[in-house]
Amino acid sequence: MTQKNRSNEQFQPPVWLRNPHLQTVWPTLFRRIDFVPDATERLETPDNDFLDLDWYQRGNGRLLVLSHGLEGYSRRPYMLGMVQAALACGWDVLAWNFRSCSGEMNRQPCFYHSGSSDDLSLVVERALAESPAYDSIALGGFSMGGNVTLVYLGERGASLDPRIRGAAVFSVPCDLAGSARELAKPANRFYMSRFMDELRVKVRAKHELYPDLIPLEGLDRMKTFAEYDDQYTAPLHGFRDAEDYWYRCSSTRFLGGVRVPALIVNAADDPFLSPGSYPHAEVMENHRIRLEVPRYGGHVGFVGDERNGQYWSEWRAMRFLESLD
Repeated sequence: MTQKNRSNEQFQPPVWLRNPHLQTVWPTLFRRIDFVPDATERLETPDNDFLDLDWYQRGNGRLLVLSHGLEGYSRRPYMLGMVQAALACGWDVLAWNFRSCSGEMNRQPCFYHSGSSDDLSLVVERALAESPAYDSIALGGFSMGGNVTLVYLGERGASLDPRIRGAAVFSVPCDLAGSARELAKPANRFYMSRFMDELRVKVRAKHELYPDLIPLEGLDRMKTFAEYDDQYTAPLHGFRDAEDYWYRCSSTRFLGGVRVPALIVNAADDPFLSPGSYPHAEVMENHRIRLEVPRYGGHVGFVGDERNGQYWSEWRAMRFLESLD
């Protein structure tokens, strides 16, 4: 779906909420959801690390697996809003934390990255093994978590377990290099500074565990993902450099392999996304993928057009997931 061919389900916020930066920061500043999981679980990984999971179970036969964004965690308001929407529509939910994101530093030298599909695969395998078994499983993701979700689906292709019915992802940096360059622009300095502040805290904590592997030289001077990914993400995860990492983990490369229905919603005014994150050509080649580009919405925003008490993105995701059955 192109911007010239929008659906009648289009996001329509009030005029005063049509600023992309206001859309982006509003949920963080003003949305509060007090909602605790029914159970938590620590999933041990084959490399002696762990992933922390939040389960919301009501005895439903369907499960939604949710992946958060960069430096987010499983209980951010955008995650909990989707949890509540899914439960109201008859889905159980499994929200998981990428390594180092649950409030406790992970054990291994590596952190997580935008192509961490192996960890998502472990979470999905755990979901598939739940007893009693779920009849159907859907995936959801925000920003980086959406990119990981699409990479996972594209990598597995036709080998995907048939119980995995589809995915809905929002504000996805499908072109990682382009998004890194967008965030490096002066207009986005606020967001970039916030990300770097959070990443510096984690690097220092990891340095205490692995002083020989995690250098601190130059950390305080870093201002962009290019610098951070060159020094940390790439060498810790087996990439040549930042450009190699961005290229190999951008979900645009994997869309051709997706074999289940997938909804991608990227607002046209998203300040984090470059033109490459609106993969119209790739979607035209794969009828299973639906790309929607609302005029407004910012980055993981979609505030001000509530439907049934839900943010528009939650309502849209549920409408799409209901169509999978």
